[in-house]
Amino acid sequence: MTMSVAWLSPCTTNISPYKFSTTTPRRCSCCSAISSQADLPTSTSTTSPTIRPAVILPGLGNNTTDYEKLALILKDYGVPSAIAKVSRIDWLRNVAGLFESNYWRGTLRPRPVLDWYLKRIDEAVSEAKELTQGGNGTLSFIGHSAGGWLARVYLQEFGSSDISLLLTLGTPHLPPPKGLPGVIDQTRGLLYHVEENCAKAVYSPELRYVCIAGRYIQGSRFLDSSSTYSSESVASVDQPMSEVAAASNTNAETQTASTFRARFVGQGYKQVCGQADVWGDGVVPEVSAHLKGALNVTLDGVYHSPVGSDDATRPWYGSPAVVEQWIRHLLV
Repeated sequence: MTMSVAWLSPCTTNISPYKFSTTTPRRCSCCSAISSQADLPTSTSTTSPTIRPAVILPGLGNNTTDYEKLALILKDYGVPSAIAKVSRIDWLRNVAGLFESNYWRGTLRPRPVLDWYLKRIDEAVSEAKELTQGGNGTLSFIGHSAGGWLARVYLQEFGSSDISLLLTLGTPHLPPPKGLPGVIDQTRGLLYHVEENCAKAVYSPELRYVCIAGRYIQGSRFLDSSSTYSSESVASVDQPMSEVAAASNTNAETQTASTFRARFVGQGYKQVCGQADVWGDGVVPEVSAHLKGALNVTLDGVYHSPVGSDDATRPWYGSPAVVEQWIRHLLV
C-alpha cells in the first residue's frame, strides 16, 4: 500500500537566516528563503536550558539506519535521541489494508493497519524517556515524511502530555483535493482521517508544531506549451552536425532532461496536492508540508529523502547545513 507520498535555488549552498511566525509567510527580498515578521522567542536566561531528548520517526520506505547520521548530528548539539525501530520490509505490513473494504472505498483508517508503527513509536518514546533528567522531562518528536502525520495519529491515540514539540520534515500533512481528474489519494483515506480527527496544529508553550518544507525543484504540468521540448528538436537529431552544433544540442538535451524531470516530479506533486506546477522537495509539495496554526518554515535547496541525498550537492532535511537551520527549535 502506498502512503501519503507520490513521489536550485541560488541559496542552496548558503541558506540565509530567516524569521518565522504562525501567519502566512512572505518571501525575503535578499534571497529565496521564506521569512515573516516575528522572530522565534529566545531565552533570556543565563542558565543552560534543559535539553529535551528527541524521538526520530522514519518516513515511508525508510529504515532506522537512514537516520543514524542525523542522530549523531543532534548529539553534537547536545540533543540525545531515539530512532523508532523500523526496517524497509516492515512497510509491507501495510498490505493488510488491501483486505479492508475501506481501502477500496478510500476511507481507510490508521488502526489497525498502522498499529505496528504506532507501537514502534511508543517503544522509542520509552527509550527516549530514559534519557530525560529523572525520566520526567518532555520529549521532542521529529517526524520525517509520513512519520510526521503518523506522529499526529500517535498524539491523538496515546496523548501528548509527554511531548512538547512536534517538528515535521517534508511531511505531506494535507490530503489531496477530492474530485480532481487524474488524482488518486495514495493514502486511501488515511490523511482525510488525520485531518478530520487529529488535533489541529498549535504553537503554544505546552506543545509547539513546527512544519518544515523544502523547495528543491518546481514541478511542471505534463502538457506544457512553454516547454523547450518540441517536435522540431526531435526532427533535428538525425541531421549532420558540426562541433558547434553538437555543443548547442548538448545544452538542448540537458534542457529536455530537465523538462522531463520537472514533469515527472510534477505528476508526483499533483497526486499529493492536486497541482503539478508547484515547488516542493522532489516528493512532497511545499503547500502540503505546512499546517495552519503551526510555525511554518520553508528552506530552499532541500531534498526530501536521506536516500539519494548528498550533503554537498543535494542536501536533505537531515544534512548538517540544513539541521543548523532548524536545530534551534529543539533548544528553545
